[in-house]
Amino acid sequence: MTPVFSHGSLRLYLLSLLAEGPKHGYELIQSLSERFGGTYSPSAGTIYPRLGKLEEDGLVTKESDGRKTVYSITDAGRQELANRQGDLEAIELELTDSVRRLADDVRIGVTDAMRSLKADLASAARQAKQAASSGPSVSTEGADPRTTGRIALHEADVVISAFRSQLRTDLRTQAAAGTLTDATVQQLRDDLDRVREGITATFGSTTE
Repeated sequence: MTPVFSHGSLRLYLLSLLAEGPKHGYELIQSLSERFGGTYSPSAGTIYPRLGKLEEDGLVTKESDGRKTVYSITDAGRQELANRQGDLEAIELELTDSVRRLADDVRIGVTDAMRSLKADLASAARQAKQAASSGPSVSTEGADPRTTGRIALHEADVVISAFRSQLRTDLRTQAAAGTLTDATVQQLRDDLDRVREGITATFGSTTE
């Protein structure tokens, strides 16, 4: 992925965030993520070395607050921001372009993910039909139909829960990025309806 910040820009931008008020490292990471609509979130390994350099240069100070280390801008840091106001404005323009570029990348990723989802749903439907014809994976020899049904239901619940959990995670990511649309949700609804219909169509064959 193309770097979001050019050389030295992140350091100056962190200083501008601290000018808004003291923050610990996680708050700075969260603030950056919010400014990018969730499309970019720097790692701790990216943030803390730059905070350390700002401290070495006398532009920020730090103090412990329980288990957290809170960073505050110094007078020298505020003067640095005042002297580089033009650079900071240029960084803001760069960020606007970066957010747009990252959003485009996410939209492409969503399209690819939906294609993959449709393939996965089709595969799940086929597997359900095969499972219905071959019986549950757990041995139920000698078991009555109700016991067999409970075992099969448990296995189905496991499959559905895993699928739901992963899909919710994917959808939340896209929602945070601002790229989840009504069209995507409608496509998901249609695809799930088709899978449900394909699976329920096997119910009659299992009772014959």
